[in-house]
Amino acid sequence: MPNSPNRLLSQLPQTSRRRLDSLGQIVELRLSETIGTAGGPTDAVLFPSDGFISLLAQVDGGHAIEVGMVGREGMLGIQLALGVSTEPLKALVQGPGQALRVSAAAFRRELRADPALRATVNRYVYVLFAQHARAAACLRFHQIEQRLARWLLMSHDRAHADHFRVTHEFLAYMLGVRRVGVTLAAGALQRRQLIAYDRGEMTIVDRAGLADAACRCYASDQAAYAEQFG
Repeated sequence: MPNSPNRLLSQLPQTSRRRLDSLGQIVELRLSETIGTAGGPTDAVLFPSDGFISLLAQVDGGHAIEVGMVGREGMLGIQLALGVSTEPLKALVQGPGQALRVSAAAFRRELRADPALRATVNRYVYVLFAQHARAAACLRFHQIEQRLARWLLMSHDRAHADHFRVTHEFLAYMLGVRRVGVTLAAGALQRRQLIAYDRGEMTIVDRAGLADAACRCYASDQAAYAEQFG
């Protein structure tokens, strides 16, 4: 793997990780690339080492909203561990980087043969279930400004930098709101000097303040992961 290792793989014994490394290959995650469509086949699993992927639920083949995010803390293709080889969500690269790609067939074989891998993946299934359920509640009950702060924190965690490119149109798409709502929410965060935004360049100025502005869902997601993986 590259210099920034996948945290899920780092939980495995060295023998388990070496086997996955030998079975996989490093691939590039390109910005705005669709690497999975809902209802499509799951050809492989991805373990990002940097970069990150948005998981989108689409309604009526048109409107979509982000219900999860995968970066170096996890993996894409977890449904294979449940015996399902169909993609449940659209997967869109939000931050470019690299990932270890292991074919679906090879990953299934390793799951059957390696109890340590199976136990680690099962714990990650629990974490994702909790996060997706929380995302649904967050969409229903929390204000746009809180949800935007949470989304920025999640992206900041995975971008490994204090600034990244994102447009208001894209934020509106991710959050499932109108662009004007994102503009007002981002303006409020900027006036509080928590972020800086200029010509599509987002900068996190005050992470602690941004965490205070976010809904509790962000801290709950972090706690659920830490509970399982430390």
